[in-house]
Order: sequence, then structure tokens, then C-alpha cells
Amino acid sequence: MSSPAGNPPRPGAAASRYGRIELRGVRAVGRHGVYPEERADGQEFVVDAVLELDLTPAVETDSVAATVNYADLADRIARRIEGEPVNLIETLADEIAVDCLADPRVRGVEVTVHKPHAPVPRTVSDVAVRVYRRRPIQVVVALGANLGDRPAALQRAVDALAAAHPVVAVSPVYETEPVGGPPQPPYLNAVALLEAAAGPYDILTLAQIIEAAAGRTREVRWGPRTLDIDVICYGDLVLDDPRLTLPHPRAAERAFVLAPWHAVDPAAVLPGHGRVADLLRRLDTSGIRRRDDLHLAVPAGTGAPVPGGTAAQAGGSSGHAAGHTAVAPGALP
Repeated sequence: MSSPAGNPPRPGAAASRYGRIELRGVRAVGRHGVYPEERADGQEFVVDAVLELDLTPAVETDSVAATVNYADLADRIARRIEGEPVNLIETLADEIAVDCLADPRVRGVEVTVHKPHAPVPRTVSDVAVRVYRRRPIQVVVALGANLGDRPAALQRAVDALAAAHPVVAVSPVYETEPVGGPPQPPYLNAVALLEAAAGPYDILTLAQIIEAAAGRTREVRWGPRTLDIDVICYGDLVLDDPRLTLPHPRAAERAFVLAPWHAVDPAAVLPGHGRVADLLRRLDTSGIRRRDDLHLAVPAGTGAPVPGGTAAQAGGSSGHAAGHTAVAPGALP
């Protein structure tokens, strides 16, 4: 497939367009199987591959160089079928999925390997195995609590997140005076950095489950909270949906999010807004203070210490709300 120069960016393009590229019916002869005759004679295998990726570069430039080369992908799949034999089509499917993820633009892949002439004693029209693989995405999750045992609430949240997804790092803890809403105690806030293979809505659902387990209620707008968990960003995904907006629409204005995030990742960037360090410098931080007497532990074996930091690293996370509200610097609405 040729790669002509792209056109100029198209006006009015959206921030991101996540979609799928489907390549179906790639056929080649391979010698995969456990029986000697399968290795000696070979048989036809058929592969379907569905790639998940951000289509924005291709849409905005209208250039084949900005997307996956379908011909190259089909050739790689065929060569894998024709290559070194394996016993199981489960193994073959996984190898093809790894090949697809070698292109850094591919976020996830679904591969189906069909073995229509599988040597089974009954008449069947097809035997197929489908595998899913997704490239881990860094997810930034903000945590907040201002009711009950606040440090314990944050710790339980980290533990629950760590049980679901690898946590790369957990920030120091900050204390934030609430602003707006009814009279209430100050918040404790922290940020966790996760590597998640699950999608953003899965992470949101997990966050809400963890909040509910902590006794989170929503009767009072901007009211005190036993626990808030917010998904701040999911990689560089831009999403505007009634259930979930990414990046979080008020994160750039919240020092109680940016301060712990900057502490755990000084080079962090909030997609669409710029460097967290620059955003933080523009905000009033007089209402927050770092609590070096408090530390969030991470389950054993799930992370490594943050260089120069006071927080441990963890192993899991997801989120939906963190702190208090749009007007309370200890929580997001």
C-alpha cells in the first residue's frame, strides 16, 4: 500500500475519534496442531483482527501514513500463520495479537483464529478461538475524604484499586480546607497513577463500587463525603459523555488534584491543558498543605517507592469522583 503525502489538517476536527479497524478473512496455510498429520500436511487457517485506535490523525490528515497499513497487517498475519507451528490455536491467536500491538497506535486488539478443518470426530462448520489484548493505559485517579477516619478511607480505596489494576504510584497526602457547601471538616486528598487494561467506563464503575462500599451518599450537594474517587484522565483520551467527561472538566482548576499529582509525577501533563506544574503555579494553594505525617501504603509486591516521594506505590485503581465539589477545594463534584 503506497503512502502518499497527507492533506492539510481538516478544519473543525474533534479532539479525538476512537474507533476500530476490522480486517477479516485473512487466509493462509499453516501446520499448527498436535497431530502428526497436521504438522505434515498443513491446513487452512482464517484470521479476523479488530484493532482499537485513535483515528484522529487519519481523519484530520486524510493520509494513509497516519493509520494502520492494512496490506502490511494482512501480510504479518499470514506470515505468522505460515511460520513456526504451535500446538494450539489459542497460542497462535495470542501471537497474532502481540504482532498487532507492535504498532504503537493500536490500543487494543481482538483476534479470532478459525480452524475450519480441525480434526474432530463430529461434523462441525468451524472451530475458532478469540483473544483480547489491550495495551495498558495510564489512568490518573484522585482520592478524597472528609468524614470518619479519613486516612483509613483513602487506604482502603488504594487497596481496593490495587486489587483490580496495577498502581504505578501513589502521591503524598494533602489536607484541604473545604470551600462552599455546608460546614464540614477538611479533606484529605491524594492521587494514584494506574496502569489499566480496562476501558474508562469499567474504571468509573469500579470507582463507584468502592465509593458505595465506603458509605458514600449524595443527598447534599457539595456536602461532606466518606470517600470520593475521580477519574482525572485516561491516557490522552478526550471524552464528552453524560456519564463520564475526560479529562475531568475541572481538574485544571483544582489545586487539591494538581498538587498531589505534581508531587508524584513532576512531568505530568493534563491532556488539552498543558503541564500540571504550569497549571498549579496559576492557582491559589494557600488552602492546601502536605501531610508528611500520613502515608498511603501499597499492598506488598505491587509497586516500587516513588523517587524522592513519601508515598508508597500501589497495584490497582479506577475512579469517578475525588474530594468534595466544583467549589470545594477538597473534592470534585
